Amino acid sequence: MCAQSVAQRAASADLRPAPAWWRVVLSRVVTFCWVEIAKIRHDRTELYTRAIQPALWLIIFGETFTAIRAIPSGGRPYLDFMAPGVIAQSALFVAIFYGIQIIWERDAGILTKLLSTPTPASALIAGKAFGASIRSLLQAAVVVVLAALLGVGMPLNPLDYLAAIVFIVLGAAFFSTLSLTIAGVVLNRDRLMGIGQAITMPLFFASNALYPISVMPGWLQVLSTINPLRYEIDALRGLLIGTPSNLPLDFAVLLVACIAGITTSSRLLRRLTQ
Repeated sequence: MCAQSVAQRAASADLRPAPAWWRVVLSRVVTFCWVEIAKIRHDRTELYTRAIQPALWLIIFGETFTAIRAIPSGGRPYLDFMAPGVIAQSALFVAIFYGIQIIWERDAGILTKLLSTPTPASALIAGKAFGASIRSLLQAAVVVVLAALLGVGMPLNPLDYLAAIVFIVLGAAFFSTLSLTIAGVVLNRDRLMGIGQAITMPLFFASNALYPISVMPGWLQVLSTINPLRYEIDALRGLLIGTPSNLPLDFAVLLVACIAGITTSSRLLRRLTQ
């Protein structure tokens, strides 16, 4: 009798429907976000050292070009115009090298264990992408505080900051999936590092981080239209310093880019273990 009831319970467990895909994705996102938070809690060194470069951009480049007024900034101090671009840049620099971590996990045998679970590759990639965005978001928060200390006019409405968080998270998630895609192609940490360094500054300079789109040469304006960083900066500029922006378009572009990045990198994920 007891054996029969155990068998019935086992059979009913087998007949339970699989968790909805969105629950699986959400579970992985929460898990990897917590992992990144735990890493930062135990070692904040990287967070501090990565703040040096954006600080130099704001203090040296921003202050200098504010004084000489060489770049049009829509009637605002150039430092105010530049600050959202540096915030997005700091998040980009963290996310674009995130693929190194998955190559390390492959070498350590962790990736093989993760792929042996029933978790879909897309859920795994989404979890890692949004986990990377947590690290990028903390980096961006440091730059926001620094910009405020330098006198950049920041909004008082907390909803503006919540919306800015959404755009930073989407931007960082896309660029981390771009890094994961590159990792799935090159399969080597040194190559990934070289490619990441090669594309970071072109992405930055082909955006509106340092100057408005209107002053770019025509060919660079064309490139900027397909650069997701441009739309992230446009949104941050509208939310943080109040310049005109098209938030629905910015959100749509970043969301589509993020979905495309997750789809592409998840297809290449198993190639890392071959």
